[in-house]
Amino acid sequence: MLNRKRIVFTLVTLDVLSLAAAFNVVCWLRGIMVNDQLLITPLLVPGLLLILALYLIDGYKTQTNMVGLDYTSQHLIALSVALLATLIATFVIIPVGYTLQQSRSMTILSFLLLMPVTLSYRRTLWNKIQKLQRGRSLVFLGDRDSCLTFKLECEKQRLNLPLILCSTGDITAEPAEGLELHTFDQVLDQLKNGGLEIQALVLRESNRELTDELSNTLIGLYFSGVPTFTLELFHQTYWRKIPLYRLNQTWLFQEGFQIAREPVFERLKRISDLILSSLGILISLPVVALAALVIKLEDGGPIFFRQNRIGRNRVPFPLFKLRTMSTTQGGDLYTQKNDSRITRIGGFLRTSRIDEIPQLLNVFRGEMSLIGPRAEWDKLVVGYEAKIPCYHFRHLVKPGITGWAQINYPYGANLDDTLRKLEYDLYYIRHFSFVLDASIVLKTIHVMLFGKGR
Repeated sequence: MLNRKRIVFTLVTLDVLSLAAAFNVVCWLRGIMVNDQLLITPLLVPGLLLILALYLIDGYKTQTNMVGLDYTSQHLIALSVALLATLIATFVIIPVGYTLQQSRSMTILSFLLLMPVTLSYRRTLWNKIQKLQRGRSLVFLGDRDSCLTFKLECEKQRLNLPLILCSTGDITAEPAEGLELHTFDQVLDQLKNGGLEIQALVLRESNRELTDELSNTLIGLYFSGVPTFTLELFHQTYWRKIPLYRLNQTWLFQEGFQIAREPVFERLKRISDLILSSLGILISLPVVALAALVIKLEDGGPIFFRQNRIGRNRVPFPLFKLRTMSTTQGGDLYTQKNDSRITRIGGFLRTSRIDEIPQLLNVFRGEMSLIGPRAEWDKLVVGYEAKIPCYHFRHLVKPGITGWAQINYPYGANLDDTLRKLEYDLYYIRHFSFVLDASIVLKTIHVMLFGKGR
């Protein structure tokens, strides 16, 4: 089996060594070595910031596709943020006398050198992991319907592993098109004969057809080292979302939900929202003013768009955005791709997320948070609550300008999209942490830079 802890340790070690090498090489080339001694202790700050930034973009997870363009851009953004944080810590926070204060260019050049180096060995390691996993299969055990559902979900998530579906029922019944079912005994025979290696075993929790013998077999496999997940845990571990089939009125009575249960987290989040929204409003004033001028010049219509949205505890509030559509009434409730109602400047404002800036006023007023589930239009919420059981769970927290669902799933344009985004929203509500918020911020920068809005 893949030793994930060893992989994490290897990556952290390589990152630390690469950072030390980069800083010392740059110092040597620029002739600013102190008494010809290697830089070690002063690198503690940039080292910690580097590791934290890479951790926030899942740079230490074996499931992360480290050769994809999305990860590449996130990696470069993470190191850029670590560089900026290092400069702030070095020249603003740390008292005079810190070794790295000798030269800003030394820190900048070192991080620029680190960007391709840290990315290159991640790609090499990821390719080796893929070769090791090539012969390993993901085994799912459940009834016929859950097997089909899991297969379709794996296809949507582009899970790059061979999939073996084991039914606890009669596999001779006519299966759905393209659905190949096996008995678990067949899988066990292949395991015993050395003809099968398992990457992970996934069990449908609510299955009542597991015999005592099968249960004991599964327990034996688990304690022999076969990674075994319930279906809900697999969703949370691999895809970081909550499967909606698990939802019921008692689902909330589980561990987690700190943001909704503990007042201290809510207060800390509110303080950070106040500080950051105030700074954001001040910094963005020139951008908003320029955008307002262009909007007015294009069609002479109003600059701002106002719409009633649903906030925490289902309390409605007016949301503010820069107007990106024509003033013509009517049309689809959802914004479609290449929607004819979007103005020329509106398309740019949407993809760059500049149209979202006025929502900082909503954050300052306490109606929203910087990070949370998307604030939905009150007209749409009425329909969602009628059609989606437990949809109201997402109103346990304040909506946000950006959030876990927004960075993991594209714009929702129908009920099915809403269901899938709800899975990510519920994951955020259950697993909230300030580390997760920081991760969302970094990935939001990636979304903004590459224009993935609508």
